[in-house]
Amino acid sequence: MSRVSEPASRETLRLIDFYQPITQSLAQVEQILRREMQSDFPAVDAMTRYGFRMGGKRLRPALLLLTAQTLGQVQSAHLVLAAVVEMIHTATLVHDDVLDGADVRRHRPTVNRQWGNRASILLGDYLFSHAFYLAATLDSALACRLIGRATNRVCEGEIRQNDSCGNWELSEDEYYSLIDAKTAELCACCCHLGAHYAGAGEDESRRWAHYGRLIGMAFQIVDDILDMEGREAETGKSLGTDLAQQKPTLPTIHAVQQTPPDDRPTLLELLKTGANARGALEPYFLKHGSLEYARQKALAFAQQATQIAASAPVSEAQRVLEQLPLALLKRTG
Repeated sequence: MSRVSEPASRETLRLIDFYQPITQSLAQVEQILRREMQSDFPAVDAMTRYGFRMGGKRLRPALLLLTAQTLGQVQSAHLVLAAVVEMIHTATLVHDDVLDGADVRRHRPTVNRQWGNRASILLGDYLFSHAFYLAATLDSALACRLIGRATNRVCEGEIRQNDSCGNWELSEDEYYSLIDAKTAELCACCCHLGAHYAGAGEDESRRWAHYGRLIGMAFQIVDDILDMEGREAETGKSLGTDLAQQKPTLPTIHAVQQTPPDDRPTLLELLKTGANARGALEPYFLKHGSLEYARQKALAFAQQATQIAASAPVSEAQRVLEQLPLALLKRTG
């Protein structure tokens, strides 16, 4: 395989182009997901099959498999664990859509739009529990411990974020701590599992976990930016939900911090109006360079991840892991 070229623009990014070294492994993961995300009961089966299509990019399974292939070979345990982390990720998306009141994801109506909030919460719980059951089928208990710890941190991060809603004075450090838990933790867990089950030692596994964490941080900041300036036709999901739920994000935190005290009350009142403020915030973002500031922070995290991948022995999978962090900055959905 030739070296994967970095996309020239945000519109050209297709993650599937970066998955070439693990195409066969990902296909096997899809088979596991199809097998596991079904039920003998029609009502459950309809929802789980629908949820199977909501995950979309399969970034987390890909991180696990690419790390495994960079450090050794993809084992059967990797395939099972890749399915597990995707089920957990899907469960968090289902719950997030309920919390955000989102109507669209992956260009489809959300589960809560189709079946209501009550059924959606139950589906998310079902996916969580089934994921842990599947992880427990492996001989080692390590995977359950790592995944359990990661899931706890994700849920803890979501609770902390909920508590921070409306707190437009949230510090940048507090924001980083939140996204580290709710988004980056699962990415870190994926790379840790990929490395460990490929035979890497603890120090090496932790180094790759840090790689995954850095990617997760960059990924979430880009999500924040897209929620402010993206187009639903491209992202395939409801936008403005952060504002609607009064969630402080890096662009809004920066804009508030940079706005002079005498003008800050006007901005804070504008933020309180929710999703309708999306267009009205643009002058503040332009004046203070808040979106560009967020982009530069995402770039810094991505560059650190690139440096970790660049130090690994050269291979097809290693090249992808080296180029993927910067490529993710260009995504539109």
